[in-house]
Amino acid sequence: MTLIPTRDLMTAAAATQAGIGAFNVIQLETAEALVAGAEAAGLPVILQISENCVKYHRRLEPIALATLAIARSAQVPVAVHLDHAEDPELAFAAVDLGFGSVMFDGAALDFDANVATTTCVAAYARERGVYVEAELGRIGGKDGAHAPGVRTNPAEAAAFVAATGVDALAVAVGSSHAMTQRSAELDLNLIAVLKSALDVPLVLHGSSGVSDHTLAAAIRSGMTKINVSTHLNHLSTRAVRLYLEHNPSAVDPRKYIGAGRAAIEPETARLLTLFAAAAGHSARKGNAE
Repeated sequence: MTLIPTRDLMTAAAATQAGIGAFNVIQLETAEALVAGAEAAGLPVILQISENCVKYHRRLEPIALATLAIARSAQVPVAVHLDHAEDPELAFAAVDLGFGSVMFDGAALDFDANVATTTCVAAYARERGVYVEAELGRIGGKDGAHAPGVRTNPAEAAAFVAATGVDALAVAVGSSHAMTQRSAELDLNLIAVLKSALDVPLVLHGSSGVSDHTLAAAIRSGMTKINVSTHLNHLSTRAVRLYLEHNPSAVDPRKYIGAGRAAIEPETARLLTLFAAAAGHSARKGNAE
């Protein structure tokens, strides 16, 4: 019950057809809240540091080492993952720092270039025992989620996985990043087809815009890793705003940032429980070790 390889958590979740939550770290307090929520639920969690997060903190190492330290002290299994790295060098650096998994995001590249670069990242990670996620089929942002063609082709996905040797694949099935309303409609039939076509777990990005009911249905259809960021950020930001409205003279950031941290904990526990139980199975910490 500490820092654990992402492979172990993904393998356990896939074996029980359960979902596992992967939540983005924005700052130290976010990581603390996510682990506290996981401990309250008694379930494992994947902490994600994105390339955008690294840019915000200006370097990978400080936020990475802090997040890894929080994971090591957790009372439940916690994995640390690099999310949406478009720079292969960043993926290599995360592997060297001890991340349990990295995601190389080559969705903006053409198919051949995506295969070539993803294969390079996967080879480097595999030699060091690190799990690799990739993306195929652009996952929308804002207005792009439901545009024609924004879907992953199953045959192309199978060819991509075979060519690159990745361990998990993020697929475009109707979700969109940065949604603040939970109104996205997922193509559940496509998820089922992708699940049948591939021998690696599927990853759903943009889950903040998807309702509880649809997330559970997506897991039953074949999704394993469920990424959430904007939804939790929204709750945290709302709590900070409310604190400052009620305490206009506050100057100690620990007070209002602490309020934001506290808002994340119960929702983290609730979502992890929802994902673990979606297929009628429980991935309690005893089963994940």
